[in-house]
Amino acid sequence: MTTRSANWNESIIEEFRAHAGIVGGRFAGRTLLLLHHTGAKSGAPRLNPVAYVRDGENLIIIASKSGAPTNPDWLYNLQAHPDVTVEVGTQTLPVRARIVTAEPERSRLYAKMVAVFPGFADYEKNTTRKIPAVVLSPR
Repeated sequence: MTTRSANWNESIIEEFRAHAGIVGGRFAGRTLLLLHHTGAKSGAPRLNPVAYVRDGENLIIIASKSGAPTNPDWLYNLQAHPDVTVEVGTQTLPVRARIVTAEPERSRLYAKMVAVFPGFADYEKNTTRKIPAVVLSPR
């Protein structure tokens, strides 16, 4: 992660925690969670703010990396260590991550995200990779 993106993440995390999960700017009025995960190779704790939508009792996140040609590092961490924790509002919840690439489930979940965050439609247009969805289920 670059210093610029690390600083951006830190400022989002600080605002999230200072305002009980509410963040302004490009996330104003939208749902955001803090994803606590473990580095696949390093074993070090990691923390990322990630947009989400609900699907029943599950939380859905998308490994878009803003349409970059590669997946975000956190996706590989979830593959290696699927039991993670999320902060949603003022709650901290244990969840299990399941990466979804198979159709039609992936497209259904992706469409739910696009309905709330329309920019995710552009991410699909900006890359040739099939952007995975991730289901975070309570454990």
